[in-house]
Amino acid sequence: MKYQLKEKVWSLGDTYRILGDTGLEVLSVKGKFFAWGKDLMVRDVRGTEVARIKQKMMSLMPKFQLYRNDELYAEIVKEFSWFQSSFTLDVPGPNDYEISGNFWNYEYSFQRQGQVVASVSKAHWTWSDTYGVDIIDGEDDISILSTVVVIDLVCHDGKKD
Repeated sequence: MKYQLKEKVWSLGDTYRILGDTGLEVLSVKGKFFAWGKDLMVRDVRGTEVARIKQKMMSLMPKFQLYRNDELYAEIVKEFSWFQSSFTLDVPGPNDYEISGNFWNYEYSFQRQGQVVASVSKAHWTWSDTYGVDIIDGEDDISILSTVVVIDLVCHDGKKD
């Protein structure tokens, strides 16, 4: 499935729209304006919360927790590295996602068990941050899209080009 993730430019708090391959909005992400750390809600088109992203504040490296139905479902962690950034999406069971690539040039991919399952790239000539996200069938779209939002917050928050 192909998605387009667009950051809203003029909004209080972190706000994103996620469009499906038809061009219609399928999810929205809205952060709280006044919060200790990042706290974002992922909602479907009916306004139902499908996930919540919360920043874990007392952590050496950036760490975010992904909740579903008010229960901790996964963790998104920026891994320590001297020269190249990498992230991990730690989901239940042995099927964690490793995220690597060139985060500063907005080109990276998600691998699970050595296979690329999603790729992300930024449209460079747009008013707001806009990402193309291509996810193969059968993967956890909401967790992957939530992780793309987290990577944008960690790597590019306050560094708009």
